[in-house]
Amino acid sequence: MSKKIILSTAVIGLFLLFSAPASAQTKYNFKTLSGLNTTAQKAGYDISADSTSLDSVIGTIIYTILSFVGVLFFILTVYGAFLWMTAQGNDERVKKAKTMLTNSIIGLIITLSAYAISYFLISRFA
Repeated sequence: MSKKIILSTAVIGLFLLFSAPASAQTKYNFKTLSGLNTTAQKAGYDISADSTSLDSVIGTIIYTILSFVGVLFFILTVYGAFLWMTAQGNDERVKKAKTMLTNSIIGLIITLSAYAISYFLISRFA
């Protein structure tokens, strides 16, 4: 029974993962339709500036890496909770689940701190 639930959850997750890029093409284009370019030009900002500057590329890389690490810790937290719920009184599995949850929460705190520090530094020095 649980194998069927896990398999169906994985299939639905993969479906949602691969269908998201297809639906992203129909979203509202803020850059061209919202009037932000006009407002930025009137405020004196150069909207034609190159967005591939070194600080922009580094910020994007850091943001991407920290996002993946955050997702990884979220998955570990869910897996640890699943282990705990399915331990059925087995003390060894409960101990393993508690350790996994503790480590994933500590890792998530470290990741969020790294994101906050990098965001602060990039916003101050960029």
